[in-house]
Amino acid sequence: MQEVSVFAKVRRLIIAGIPAYNEEKTIAKVVLLAERYADVVIVCNDGSSDLTADIAESLGAKVLQHSKNMGKGAAIKSLFKASREIGADVLVTLDADGQHDPNEVPELIRPILDNQADIVIGSRIKHRSEMPMYRRIGNRVLDFFTNAGIKNKVIDTQSGFRAYSKKAIQEIDVTEMGLGVDSQILLDAEERKLRVIERVVTCSYEAQTSKRNPLIHAVDVIVSILNVITERRPLLYLGVPSAALLMLGAFLTVWLLNLYVADRGFSVTMALFAMGTMLIGLLLAFAAIILKAISRLRRHY
Repeated sequence: MQEVSVFAKVRRLIIAGIPAYNEEKTIAKVVLLAERYADVVIVCNDGSSDLTADIAESLGAKVLQHSKNMGKGAAIKSLFKASREIGADVLVTLDADGQHDPNEVPELIRPILDNQADIVIGSRIKHRSEMPMYRRIGNRVLDFFTNAGIKNKVIDTQSGFRAYSKKAIQEIDVTEMGLGVDSQILLDAEERKLRVIERVVTCSYEAQTSKRNPLIHAVDVIVSILNVITERRPLLYLGVPSAALLMLGAFLTVWLLNLYVADRGFSVTMALFAMGTMLIGLLLAFAAIILKAISRLRRHY
């Protein structure tokens, strides 16, 4: 590692974590540049079938192996675990496809070294016009859903170019194994009251090809977000709809009774609808109570 003054002054252990899946064409450049600014470069080879792991290892990176492709979230989870075991003071995550510029690592981690933040997100806001249209639209949708679950809004919630403090490395619990991990981490950071800020970074979209259908990507992330916020605020996201459905079912039941008393009439369709709304309302209520109990147990232990 080349000596860089910003690191020499603070004498902290800087880890560069790179999740990688079939990136043999770009991994060498990313590793070599990352080694300029990090004490240790760790590549999580997520079941690649090409030479990604061999190239990274030959260049001095530590390689974590997944026997099969488990998803971006699983790779990030492995990188967090390895960083905790090594005793990292700062973890910087960046993509293996060359989208992020490792030369911007010093500026990205500076707020952490200055104790101004626990998580620094490399925001691609100035370069969104260069982003392929389908990704630009998809990211805005995902930004909306992610920000719906947090108080401190983030402009670029899907950026994988991030820096984490020692506190964040120790406290964040990566639970999403797929592409929803970036959103899940922000939701987790909100719950743990970690300080999150953004720094503008450059981004390259040259010669990039998505390995996954963008629609499936978006659905995966949205489902992950909904799962997380429902688990953490069950009374709001399940309890309120449950109460509304139970009230609607009760109203329809009373209406049916009045109809029968007044005209001896009866609507089978309306009766089934009333029963259905009440049944769904009860199921949501039970789910809210159970998830609330689980949430309390998690906080207690």
